[in-house]
Amino acid sequence: QVQLVESGGDSVQAGGSLRLSCTASGYTDGLRCMGWWRQVPGKEREAVALVGGTSSKTRYFEPAEGRFTISQDKSKNMLYLQMNGLKPEDTAMYYCAADEELRFACGPFRDEYKYWGQGAQVTVSS
Repeated sequence: QVQLVESGGDSVQAGGSLRLSCTASGYTDGLRCMGWWRQVPGKEREAVALVGGTSSKTRYFEPAEGRFTISQDKSKNMLYLQMNGLKPEDTAMYYCAADEELRFACGPFRDEYKYWGQGAQVTVSS
């Protein structure tokens, strides 16, 4: 079993930056895909950035491209999301997710992720 805990959520002004952290505990050696997702009330949870798979590929999804950076520190079982140039439309609950299935590349399909954190709220004001 794996537990994921997000931190770093906050309220910021538009144009500001935040770094979200995700601490993984439990049997983390088996994790193959990890990533960040976000959700606003009334909308589907969407993938923001993913990392892992046999290709060790990093993937970004609109609108994270060019502004957000995903990174890992496997020695500390940490996953990060650096968010720059934040916009009001980035306001959402951000979730860390992970899965153990070995894939060539990690995909933006919610059902493929077995483990989820409780979320960290990011609020961007104009």
